[in-house]
Amino acid sequence: MLEHFERTSVIVKHLVLIGGGHSHAIVLKMFGIKPLPGVRLTLISDVLHAPYSGMLPAHVAGFYNYDECHIDLRSLAEFARCQIVVDRAIAIDFNKNLVICQTRPPVNFDLLSVDIGSTPATLSVPGAAEYAIAAKPVPEFLASWNQLISERQNHPQKPLRIAIVGGGAGGVELALNMQSRLGKEEGRRKREEGRGKKEEGRRKREEKLENLSSEIHLFHSGAELMQGHNQRVRQRLQEILISRGIQLHLKEKVCAVKKIERETNPQFPTDHQIFCKSGLELECDRIFWVTQASAANWIRESGLAADSNGFIQVNDCLQSVSHPNVFAAGDIAAMVNHPRPKAGVFAVRQGKPLFENLQHFLLEKPLKPFAPQEQYLGLIGTGNKRAIASRGNFMWESRLLWYWKDWIDRQFMQKFSNLPKTGDTQ
Repeated sequence: MLEHFERTSVIVKHLVLIGGGHSHAIVLKMFGIKPLPGVRLTLISDVLHAPYSGMLPAHVAGFYNYDECHIDLRSLAEFARCQIVVDRAIAIDFNKNLVICQTRPPVNFDLLSVDIGSTPATLSVPGAAEYAIAAKPVPEFLASWNQLISERQNHPQKPLRIAIVGGGAGGVELALNMQSRLGKEEGRRKREEGRGKKEEGRRKREEKLENLSSEIHLFHSGAELMQGHNQRVRQRLQEILISRGIQLHLKEKVCAVKKIERETNPQFPTDHQIFCKSGLELECDRIFWVTQASAANWIRESGLAADSNGFIQVNDCLQSVSHPNVFAAGDIAAMVNHPRPKAGVFAVRQGKPLFENLQHFLLEKPLKPFAPQEQYLGLIGTGNKRAIASRGNFMWESRLLWYWKDWIDRQFMQKFSNLPKTGDTQ
């Protein structure tokens, strides 16, 4: 699919944006406000609605609907007078300055910006790529999660066992929010089955059965969860996980994932099996993979300078250290002088500096260095409309924090809503 927005000025430069991540969403908004005459914009994205990472865990829990946590890239592109190629970039040919797409013809460029995010590293574990559900790309993950919820609604009494591999902030938050949503589904079944039944003893027995009908297992290779946060945060979240019945498997390195070669198991009809280096084995229905982030293979294969995990190495101006006409931001970028964790807050902060330097490059002006903050406030939702604040050695847990986070996230999403119409489309 190709959407074209006519331009009346002479095209002298072609800026191509690969990916609809947070930084590029901001870049499109700012180009709509401050366009450059003679510059043609193209966005290559395999989705028309980009997920906002800050709201995704709560979306999993059922607190936000799809539209509330996705950015409408079509509206943004129309506002920026940008054409959209709905496809996935799979390579860059720097000899001809072409972006190679999966199904569409190549797209030529003068200036390129990459914001495609990251994906959990699954390739090193046999069977993980085939049978585990990676947390990214998000659309595929959400499709699998929604299918699971639909199955629970249709077969509420069927036992369910979920495994989550990765005990960082993403894995912990996912476990808590998944459990919250599954609890809501079981609570709905309880209310339906208990309608008209007034016997307290029976209700208690039903509740116990519901608590046994789904299990969540969290695997982590380290001795403690969330090594990037302070000891108080790590300890508190471990307490919450245990108190909610989420089974922790610490110091357990998953070394293989296999599909169970049988039609059914009458006691626990699972589909997959996890094998750990220690010898621990677990049968489960779904495996979600939330391990250390890695980059798409085509980044390094295209010749861009990359770090050990395949992320594009950029200087303080978010410019590739090997290709001056390439910029990168978000998870896919690795700032050589300012290494930072892969967190959405940095992608959001990079949006404006990226826009300014893309415009400066096109105008042949000096680029402006950008230094990200050294520490950031992490707000970790616990699946029950409460949150834990983490910054350096600071920790605070409160329901107020969740509502503050909700306000911040909604304010961010509001920036991309109700955009004025610009230009004609065909």
